[in-house]
Amino acid sequence: MDIALLVIALILSAGLITLGVLLIVSRRQLANARKELRRSRERPPRDGRRRRPGVAPLAVKTVTHTLKNADALIRHGIVGNVRSSVDELAAWARVERPDLARITSDGRVVLVFSDIEGSTQRNESLGDREWVKVLERHNGLVQRQVADHHGYVLKNQGDGFMVAFAEPADAVRCSMSIQRALLDETERYDGIRVRIGIHAGTSVRRGDDLFGRNVAMAARIADLAAGGEILVSGELRNAMRSDDIEFEEPVEVELKGLSGTQSVSSVKLTSRDAEN
Repeated sequence: MDIALLVIALILSAGLITLGVLLIVSRRQLANARKELRRSRERPPRDGRRRRPGVAPLAVKTVTHTLKNADALIRHGIVGNVRSSVDELAAWARVERPDLARITSDGRVVLVFSDIEGSTQRNESLGDREWVKVLERHNGLVQRQVADHHGYVLKNQGDGFMVAFAEPADAVRCSMSIQRALLDETERYDGIRVRIGIHAGTSVRRGDDLFGRNVAMAARIADLAAGGEILVSGELRNAMRSDDIEFEEPVEVELKGLSGTQSVSSVKLTSRDAEN
């Protein structure tokens, strides 16, 4: 979205600059036309006849030329280009940017919760200034991966995220990409380990937020995960249609605040991930 706004701002700036130049030129032309009109009135006619006051041909030509330029600018020029570009960007935003209403259009949603393991201790050991830098890099990573996998960031509180997806595979692949990046660039991210929980189910949407039992369940699964682990519910696993994502054997667990037991599984990391 930031890129789209920047492009719009640049296009509008170019249009305003061009309009400004046109107005300056037109103003000078009109000033010259007024001078010519004044001179023509002050010059005595060669034939001795008195002429009726009127508008000098140069003034008429200047005004006509200015009006034509303005009309062309509106219909075919910079203004038209700006309108076209803005319309195109707006259409791109509607198509490309994930929309929470569309993601939850059928009432179902895939929810991902994540947070940094041992963040309080890491903050204390690094100090506030350095910890904020690590958080900024971590947050940027999560936001990029969410955007790349068609997700929607619902909340970002401190070192944790709540994200919505329409497709289970997108949620899992996004989570795997985050874990890979943290493993591949341990120095950049100061060796932090992120725990991730994923669950699929229905929820209640209010504006840009989601509520309900399944939201709580996704959060509890994330609490249960270890650093560097992606833990998913049985509902999420059953909703998967991708053959290239594998899971460990499911286990039955009790989740705080939820009755009964729930089936959860860890996402299998590739051999490339294991080597790191």
